[in-house]
Amino acid sequence: MNATVACYLLYLPLSVALTIWVAATLHKNGRVFLVEAFHGNTEMADSVNHLLVVGFYLINIGYIALALRYGDKPTNVQEAFEFLSTKLGLVLIVLGGMHFFNMFNFDKMRRKARRGGNDGPPLMANPVAPWRPGATPLFPANPPAP
Repeated sequence: MNATVACYLLYLPLSVALTIWVAATLHKNGRVFLVEAFHGNTEMADSVNHLLVVGFYLINIGYIALALRYGDKPTNVQEAFEFLSTKLGLVLIVLGGMHFFNMFNFDKMRRKARRGGNDGPPLMANPVAPWRPGATPLFPANPPAP
């Protein structure tokens, strides 16, 4: 077995383990933010939390797989350590970036929920079709009784 294969055999499980650990931490601790952002709707918060974890796995494990190919292949022990540390360092930077991206969005959702979540009136509160004076509204304020 050459140095490159040995590095791959260390890089893949370490990178995937780091990804799983960060995802589990985000899933566990991000739930509080999501429950608040969804006004106590725990079912919605848990669903979104799960979907975020799936996306996190897809992006990070995809990056780990793609990054396997790149970089100068090691020929001795020193180069093997440098190769492995570079690969793992990049994985950690990607994981950190994803973490801060998630935290930014969780905080944004939480702040929006605290201020009422209403950024203004709907774009088309009472649309009219076709667009001409006196046309029948698509969604009348007082619909006819059945």
